[in-house]
Amino acid sequence: MTATEQRPVTALRGVGSALAERLRRLGVAQVQDLLFVLPRTYEDRTRTTPIGALLPGMRAVIEGEVQLTEVTFRRRRQLLSRLADGSGHVTLRFFHFSGKQQQGLVRGARLRCHGEVRRGPLGLEIVHPEYRHIGPDTEALEDTLTPIYPMTEGVTQGRLRALIAQALGELRSAGVREWLPTPILESLHLPPLGRALEYVHRPPRDARLEVLAAGRHPAQRRLAFEELLAHTLALRLVKRTVQSAPAAPLADADCLEARFVAALPFRLTGAQQRALTEIDSDLASTHPMVRLVQGDVGCGKTAVAAAAAARAVGSGMQAALMAPTELLAEQHWRSFEAWFRPLGLPVAHLSGSKAARARASARETIASGEVQLIVGTHALFQEGIEFARLALVIVDEQHRFGVQQRLALKEKGDRDGATPHQLIMTATPIPRTLAMTAYADLDVSVIDELPPGRTPVKTVALPEERRAEIVARIAAACREGRQVYWVCPLIEESDELRYQAAEETAAQLAEALPDVRLGLVHGRMPAAKKEQAMAAFKAGRIQLLVATTVIEVGVDVPNATLMVIENAERMGLAQLHQLRGRVGRGAQESSCVLLYRKPLSPIAAERLRAIRESNDGFAIAQRDLELRGPGELLGTRQTGLAQLRVADLSRDADLLPRVQQAVEVILREHPDIIAPLTARWIGDGERYGRVG
Repeated sequence: MTATEQRPVTALRGVGSALAERLRRLGVAQVQDLLFVLPRTYEDRTRTTPIGALLPGMRAVIEGEVQLTEVTFRRRRQLLSRLADGSGHVTLRFFHFSGKQQQGLVRGARLRCHGEVRRGPLGLEIVHPEYRHIGPDTEALEDTLTPIYPMTEGVTQGRLRALIAQALGELRSAGVREWLPTPILESLHLPPLGRALEYVHRPPRDARLEVLAAGRHPAQRRLAFEELLAHTLALRLVKRTVQSAPAAPLADADCLEARFVAALPFRLTGAQQRALTEIDSDLASTHPMVRLVQGDVGCGKTAVAAAAAARAVGSGMQAALMAPTELLAEQHWRSFEAWFRPLGLPVAHLSGSKAARARASARETIASGEVQLIVGTHALFQEGIEFARLALVIVDEQHRFGVQQRLALKEKGDRDGATPHQLIMTATPIPRTLAMTAYADLDVSVIDELPPGRTPVKTVALPEERRAEIVARIAAACREGRQVYWVCPLIEESDELRYQAAEETAAQLAEALPDVRLGLVHGRMPAAKKEQAMAAFKAGRIQLLVATTVIEVGVDVPNATLMVIENAERMGLAQLHQLRGRVGRGAQESSCVLLYRKPLSPIAAERLRAIRESNDGFAIAQRDLELRGPGELLGTRQTGLAQLRVADLSRDADLLPRVQQAVEVILREHPDIIAPLTARWIGDGERYGRVG
């Protein structure tokens, strides 16, 4: 390795232990790490703008002479300085300032400033500009675009730029190690790593900002390729590590799975059967299964998971299903109870809200092996819960659990050198190209078929002006004995976004619908109150539930046939589709009303059109990926991917096939470069190797 890669960041001028600790939050421990703190965007500070040509919203470099500086007390103490250059004047406003700073802004001082121009009470102004005094020895304007880096508390942009400039100096003198094999590099037709890093940190003044903003410059593509490669390699190593561990093969000598499927009150779809066949093949292995089952809302993932649990029990072992909320855990428990009762198998239910005596009793039956099927919340992996023979862990909506929480449950089954099989379920349909990278550590089964007889939800988009019609429709639905969701994006009013707050909306609807039993659920309510309101809605005691998007993953209420989503134009397609999946779960025809504010942007209009025209979650996910990128589809919490610095799974999707090819070559021929490559982009990747 080169000296740059081995030296701690404290070797740089001006970096002591306190600053090193702050830099660690940016993933910076060694000098080379600074080179991979990449700009979020760029500003052009290579030329000055006459003050008279400034417009609100511009970010510009200006030069001028201080005409007046004073301290005022308008609501709060602030320092105002008027700067002029002959073409006009602008006010510099400081809310935080020192006496020394005030003394430096005397009448006649010449300044070079940079900042965002806005309208103020005295005309155009710049709040807290970056500035320096101009004199005969002042440096010329910058000859490269100025990078804007991600921030962390206690490290200013100026300090970070100075440190990265030192690291770039070392890069020029000592170089940076090129880990990618030459044949792979030649096939890419992209610049070498050192040249790519130099360009992204210091683009020339004639660089096209729109190309850089789009992430399409060859230098950015070079870095994106290496970053995607590092993440994919890390996840593939996780898969190798997990699958090399021993696991109990589940042969199901009692044929319990076949009896379970035969006893179900419905037939499995072809897609469910295909997923179950893939799972059965894994469970019969002496190495642990780590499989993701993804599918649309209502596709029947739970029934497939229950059949896998039946195979575990039929093999004399235990299976545990973990859900993110008590309400969802109770729903799964009731489903398991109904399905397994005809087979004479009890199902334990473990949650934090159960009485102490009931919890103690459940713990005893689980520890003794008397109960082989267990459903619960995070209470399943708390201290004091012991399993007799846990062989299968099922995690529902896995992105709502932290990696360490899932690891804690998995380790409950690490007995006699055997690791439990893991089955993870997600209701977010993921396009194949995304899944290849996001789930490189998992085998994936797709359930892309809905059970027969389900009536597609009818979706309409209406402007806010027709709110009164929608309220009348709610009244009619409730008179007919149906239930309704009303979804609001925020909890309290926001002047900037003008969202209708959930609490305010609930009050308005209660006034407009005095005969309707109304409930409210939002994220800031105590968990017990939230669960109570959702349970009342499920039981039919609440007819109209006003809620924020906390109900995106929720309970099954077949009697709910109407959903209204406010400010739908501000939501992504994946989230709209998830919310819409709360209705249409019974035999009755159901509707979803997308309420929007005018004017609609072209992208918002396209999103609303796409959700109206399709009920296919995979088609919607693909369209969402094209329109919005992967952020809405795949949060980092959901996938386990660390935050990508330069790559974008949507924008760089065309690189993914070449990434996959390079992964195979490196695993086969160059395994020695995996550790330094992943360390460069991921840092402490210990969690990748510990849980699937």
